[in-house]
Amino acid sequence: MESELFGHVQGAFTGAAEAKRGLIELADGGTAFLDEIGDLPFEMQMKLLRLLQEREFRPVGSLTRKKVEIRVIAATHRDLARDVERKSFRLDLFYRLNVVTLRLPALRERVDDIPVLARRFLERLGTGHQLSSETSDALLSYDWPGNVRELQNCIERMVAMNSGPLLQTADLPSALQNHIVAQRPHLAPPAPDDQPNGASREVTSSGIIPLTEMEKRAIREALVFTKGDRVMAAYLLGIGRTTLYRKLKEYRLVS
Repeated sequence: MESELFGHVQGAFTGAAEAKRGLIELADGGTAFLDEIGDLPFEMQMKLLRLLQEREFRPVGSLTRKKVEIRVIAATHRDLARDVERKSFRLDLFYRLNVVTLRLPALRERVDDIPVLARRFLERLGTGHQLSSETSDALLSYDWPGNVRELQNCIERMVAMNSGPLLQTADLPSALQNHIVAQRPHLAPPAPDDQPNGASREVTSSGIIPLTEMEKRAIREALVFTKGDRVMAAYLLGIGRTTLYRKLKEYRLVS
């Protein structure tokens, strides 16, 4: 990390065949954005503090210091004040960084951004998928504890599981499926006796898709999406390879 930020001179360590300029030096005259600053190792915090105070740094293995003029923007999901109390983040660095603070509200506090972000993620994937109105309503009603990253992961997973073009609520990840069920507690999965001749139907009269049918659909579409690559399909489904192989055999999805 020190080498990435501050660079190094030739021969500073094994594998340093040539000198390298660090990201801080490359940002000279501009802005350095340091994401997740709360996860910075404690020993690196002192080096960053020196940079902010003295506007200078020393590349790894160098005996001379370099001057830079940069503006630093830092972001974190952590409560740095609490980390200071726990002695995991330096108090002096905290005050040096905490000059102007901007709080980005959680996604659940800016619901109007959800459809805009969802459309943006779909456009970026470029697959031509669209959200059904019921799916859009489900996205708006969910709390999104993982914020924008969780929404992005949700969209990518839905696209991977559905050949399209319309993304339905049945394509939503399990967390949102559970949320939908919790929102409608009067809807219960159909009893086995409701199935004619013991056979499962893809969609019951209550509108609920049996879990086995959902799994079969997800597995089929994952294999289509990955062009038969079972390792990648298992990764997209969030299960192990052995679990995927077992379900392929169990559902007789392999010849």
